[in-house]
Amino acid sequence: MNASPYFRKLVEWVPVAVFAGMFIFLGIEAPNLFTPFTIDLMLKQAVPTVVVSLGLAVVIMTGGDDVVSGGIDLSIPAAAIIAAAIIADQVTNHGTLLPIALVFALLAAIMVGALNAFLVVVIRMTPLLATLATSVAVVGITKVITQSKRINVTDPFIVFLRDGAVIGLSAGVAAAGLLTLIYWFLMHRTRWGMQAQATGGGREAAEVSGISTKAYQTMSFFLAAFTGFLASMFVLARGSGSSPGTEDNLLLEMVLATFLGAAFSPRRKVTIWGAALGAVLVTMLSVGFKSIGVNVFWTGCIKGGLILIVVASAAATARGRY
Repeated sequence: MNASPYFRKLVEWVPVAVFAGMFIFLGIEAPNLFTPFTIDLMLKQAVPTVVVSLGLAVVIMTGGDDVVSGGIDLSIPAAAIIAAAIIADQVTNHGTLLPIALVFALLAAIMVGALNAFLVVVIRMTPLLATLATSVAVVGITKVITQSKRINVTDPFIVFLRDGAVIGLSAGVAAAGLLTLIYWFLMHRTRWGMQAQATGGGREAAEVSGISTKAYQTMSFFLAAFTGFLASMFVLARGSGSSPGTEDNLLLEMVLATFLGAAFSPRRKVTIWGAALGAVLVTMLSVGFKSIGVNVFWTGCIKGGLILIVVASAAATARGRY
C-alpha cells in the first residue's frame, strides 16, 4: 500500500525533528555548550568521524542507498584502527620513521579495501555481511598487533594535527574540511563521480549505458579504505595514541552521521556534504550528553536508537511504502 505524500514527508523529517529536539534539550540543560571554545573543541573531536563518513558516503552513493542490498562498508573504522595501531606500534615500539610507518598503514588499509571488493564484487556477498566480517577480522588482527594495550604517540606531526593551527583553524579541522571538499569535487564535479552515482542509482541502466559498474564499485571500496587510513592519523591525534575499542564508537557515529546527512538532502540521498555535517552534529550530541553527565553506556544506547530511526526513515522513504 502506497503511503500518502503527507505521511511520507512526515517520515522523512522524523530524524531531523528528533535531533532538533535533542539539541534544544541540551541547549537548556547545558547553556555553555555552544560557546566558541566548546564548538572548536567539538569540531576537533568530530574530525575522525567526518573522514570515515566520507568513505561510507562514497560506497553508498556508488552501490545504492538500500540499507540491506545497497552499498555499505562497516569496515572503515576497523581499517582506521588497524592503521593507527600499525603507526603507533612502528613509531613508538620500533623507532620507525613516521613516513615509513604511514606506508605500512596505507598498505594495511588497501588490503582491507581489496578484501571487501573481492567479497562483494567477485564473490557477490551482501555488502553488509561482507564488510561486517572484514571488520571483525581486522579488529582481531589489531588486538594481536597492540596486544590489547594502549600505545602512546608523541610524534611531532601527530601532535601538530592535535594542537596545531592553519589560517586560524585547528590543523585537524582544516585538513578534514579540505578532504571533504576534495571528495565532494570527486563525486559531484567529475565524470568518474557522475558515473559512480549512476551506478548507485540503477546498476542495470548504468550497464546498458556502457558503464563498468563492477569497476566503480571496486574503486569505491578502495576510496573508503583510504579514508580509513587518513582517519587513523586523526584518531591518533585525538587520543594521543592508539587505544583498544575505539572502533566501536567510531562505527556507531559513522553510520549515524552518514544516514543522518541524507535527511538534510533535498532528495533524501546520501551526499558528501551531508555526511560531513552529520558527523559534526553527532559529535556535538555526544559531547553534549557527556557535559550533562549522561553515562557513556546510555549514550551508546541513544546512538543505537537514533541509528534505527535514521535508517528506518531512509528505508521507508526509498521504498515509498509503510
